[in-house]
Amino acid sequence: MKCGSGAALAISSLLVLGACGSAGSASTAVVPPATVTTTATPSVTSSPAETSPTVEKRIITRSRPIPFRTRRVNDPSLAKGTTRVRIRGVVGRKILTYQVTLTDGLRTGRRLLRKVVARKPVTRVIAVGTKESPRCDPNYSPCVPIASDVDCAGGSGNGPAYVQGPVRVIGTDIYGLDADGDGIGCDS
Repeated sequence: MKCGSGAALAISSLLVLGACGSAGSASTAVVPPATVTTTATPSVTSSPAETSPTVEKRIITRSRPIPFRTRRVNDPSLAKGTTRVRIRGVVGRKILTYQVTLTDGLRTGRRLLRKVVARKPVTRVIAVGTKESPRCDPNYSPCVPIASDVDCAGGSGNGPAYVQGPVRVIGTDIYGLDADGDGIGCDS
């Protein structure tokens, strides 16, 4: 063993330390084990005295919407391409009851206990027009069809289209239905 290295060597239950004398030779001294201090890192073990987690069960209710459905029905009284709401839709409501398990304040489980419909949804009904609207000349009221020539029904005209009067002239009398110029055509 070299002097100044400060190395230690354990033999059996005795500890032999190297020390340097004044002449540089190594001398040995026996030190009893009671004066040697060792530090060990304690191992972490769980003890049975630790506290167990706190488990709590609660009953919670939640309200959820039930969306309404939409139904479309054909309506021959409406002009084609138009729609009307016949019945407004109403959102329903359901009540859900859960049992929630909390472990140390954190939710660890949830179970549905009961589902009750508090209000049923009402289906929205939309009427869709299927009636073919006649093409009307905007110069007359009520409707006078658009054609190459329109004459009063029962008159001396040769058509091809005829109108049952009286009709009011609201623009230009392009078909000459108002013979007397009073604003009313086919009135005789």
